[in-house]
This record gives sequence, C-alpha cells and structure tokens, in this order.
Amino acid sequence: MTKLVSVAIPVRNGADVLEQTLAAVRAQRLDPAASLELLVCDSASRDGSVSIALSYGAEVIEIPVEQFSHGGTRNLLMRRAQGEHVAFLTQDAVPADPDWLARLLEGFTLAPDVGLVYGPYRPRDDASPMVARELTEWFQSFAPNGAPRIDRLEPSARTIPVIDLEGMKGFFTDANGCLARAAWEAVPFRAVSYAEDRVLAMDMLRAGYAKVYVPQASVIHSHDYSLIGWLRRSFDEARALREVYGDVEATDMRRNALLVWGNVGADLRWARAHGDRYSPALITHSLAHHVTRTAGALLGAHAAALPESVVRRLSLEGRGG
Repeated sequence: MTKLVSVAIPVRNGADVLEQTLAAVRAQRLDPAASLELLVCDSASRDGSVSIALSYGAEVIEIPVEQFSHGGTRNLLMRRAQGEHVAFLTQDAVPADPDWLARLLEGFTLAPDVGLVYGPYRPRDDASPMVARELTEWFQSFAPNGAPRIDRLEPSARTIPVIDLEGMKGFFTDANGCLARAAWEAVPFRAVSYAEDRVLAMDMLRAGYAKVYVPQASVIHSHDYSLIGWLRRSFDEARALREVYGDVEATDMRRNALLVWGNVGADLRWARAHGDRYSPALITHSLAHHVTRTAGALLGAHAAALPESVVRRLSLEGRGG
C-alpha cells in the first residue's frame, strides 16, 4: 500500500527562488512504498509563480492576498493535503540534499508522541558573516553532539508560564518543519498573523505532544536585508515574541551596548575563521547591523505604545495593531 507524504508551501511572488525549491523537493529520495504530494497556496502572485508551481506538478490553491494569514493559510494547506505527514517550506527555503524529507520523517519514529519535527537553516553562500554566524550558531546550539533533540512537557509542567517556553524548548519553524496529521487535527495552527510556528509548538507541547529537532534535515534559507529592512524585520520579530510570550526587550542601554559589541567581536572571529578579511569595513558593517537590529527589537517590544500609522510603517509585512 502506497504511503503518501505531502509537502506544502505558501507562495507570493516567489519566482526568483521558487523553481529551485520545487526542483529540490521533486528530487527527494523516499522509501519505494511512499509517494510525494506537492501543494502550493499562492496569494495573488504576479511574477509567474503559479505557472512555475504547475510545471512541477503541484496542486495550486489560489487565494486573494487579503485572505492570507500565516496560521490560517497553513491550516488551509493542511486541510487540502492528503498525507499522514505534511512538511512545510517557504518559497525560498531550498532542501539541502535529496534526503531532507526522509530525515524529517525519521524524526516521527523516535517516540510515539511526536507531533512536530523540524530541521536547521543553512546560510546561503553569499550570506554576510553576521547572518551566517547567527544561523549556524543558533541551530548548532540545539544539538551540540549532532544527535536529534526531543522536547516534551511532563503533565505537571504543561501549565508553566508561557515565558518559560521561550528559546529552544518552545522553538519550531514551518520554514523547515513537518507535522503529523493526527497531531494537527487535535492542535491546529492558530489563525495568527505572525509567529504561528512558535504558537503551534507551545500549543502542542502543552497538549502532550513531543517535538523533535533533526540536525541533518537542512534547508538553505537566509536573508540579507538593507539596514532599514533589518530594522523592520527585527521590529516584527520582537513584536511577535512580545505577543506570544509577553516578553519585553530590556531597555538598559549599557547592557545593549555590551551585547552589540560582543556580537561585533563574534562576527569578526567568525569571518577570520572562514577566510574573510578582518577589515574596518567589516567592523562598520557588523556594528551597523547589530545596532539596527537592537533598535528594531526595542521598538517592536514596545509596539503597543506606538501610533498605528508608525507601527504599519515599521513592520516589514505592513502589519498594523
């Protein structure tokens, strides 16, 4: 009997990288008894994304852009998918090798209560030292010995404060993650506009499901924004964390200055270790990057106190209050 596995991708104007992503999905090596279903939900793309998806044999669901939400659209994809397990990517998250999907699926065999499995991002070849270091060190910290990491909450811990699930324990990404259908049917995505994957992880852990991190199930996925882009991206991230965890970024200027300078030093050491020149230009670039990200995070953590018009202008996604 054929076992169906689904891969689902929300898309909007993704033509620049989408074809690379879909080609990598179609190149996946699965058990001979398994077959792959590919679904795309497109939000009114104008760049040929729908045609690209159809050319790779995807089932395409088309929705108006105003109907898109990070949580709601992924629930739509889950409802349309037929597989017992549904892996999610974003349009620019490219599976790093042909065994990406099989490795994600192996995570569900590690325990009977696994509801979520996810893997790391690898930086693109042209990623800045700041981005490459941050991604690599963050995901390496999940599994220093290279073995899968399993997180779950014992029954007595399922009512702990939400803030206690910030960080690794509550982390999940649907840019490189897989859901068990049975777990999703019990605990679907919330129809939230941002951080839907963090919220899902929190809800599933509290419902008694485990989540697994598989360090070998990588995708190539990184962004290098302009400084204003980083300000706005950090604003959105910090605002989402505040909404999910109730966390407020510390405003102690001395502490923030020390963190910025520590990150600059770490970037320089990373660059030297990876063959980049230790130069004044790199110091300036790194310093500007971390100052901008810190400023965006501080603004995002206090977004509730800002006027609606300011919030919309600061948000990379144009999200209001």
